Amino acid sequence: MKDHSARSLDRDETLGGNRSRERFLPAVKLPDDLPEGPVAIADMANAFGVTHRTLHFYEEKHLIKAGRMGLMRVYSLEDARRMAVITLAREVGMPIAVIQDMMAELEKAESQQEADDMFTEALMIRKRELISSLSTVHRQMQQITHLLDREEDGDEAGNDNAPEHSLSDMEIQCLELMAEGLTPSRMARGLGMEPDEAQAFENQIIRKFSANNRFQAVAKAVLLGIIK
Repeated sequence: MKDHSARSLDRDETLGGNRSRERFLPAVKLPDDLPEGPVAIADMANAFGVTHRTLHFYEEKHLIKAGRMGLMRVYSLEDARRMAVITLAREVGMPIAVIQDMMAELEKAESQQEADDMFTEALMIRKRELISSLSTVHRQMQQITHLLDREEDGDEAGNDNAPEHSLSDMEIQCLELMAEGLTPSRMARGLGMEPDEAQAFENQIIRKFSANNRFQAVAKAVLLGIIK
């Protein structure tokens, strides 16, 4: 099957004639079962796993636009590309208003690299939002636990988040890399150590925070103001 994602974006794939300028969208892979040429609404819905109502909703929000071939509603390749970006954004929880703003900004992209950078920045912003939300949820869970166990645990309940020992500058640097989502192999390059050493370093930090995994350790560190 022809690889849609490899096709140039400067070609007019809409039904209305040539565009006034080249348009760029993030390099997002399209569904393998997307038909060639204009895509019927049923095929569009099946390819992206959404309902016709969802597609109509995106049209109402001016994110995509259907054309006509006789009585059949069809979408262009560019609309399919836009739908691929929208679908990924929705999967990571971006609100519709944010997606609308992002797609409007992408209209201004002057190169493929600029479009990719815009999308990367939007994903990084969403990642920071999720980390913040995780910290909030963790704090609320800790508060509930403290309230339920207050009579039993007394004053010790207020210290559950604190690391057992103070952190070194290297451990704080490692925490910051963990917060960015780097794997132990990539952290090792940043810390100037071997991958197995970086993994052992990460495990040591997790134990200091009495956490079950790196995500809990990062959440506690953010909550305590150790890292941002």
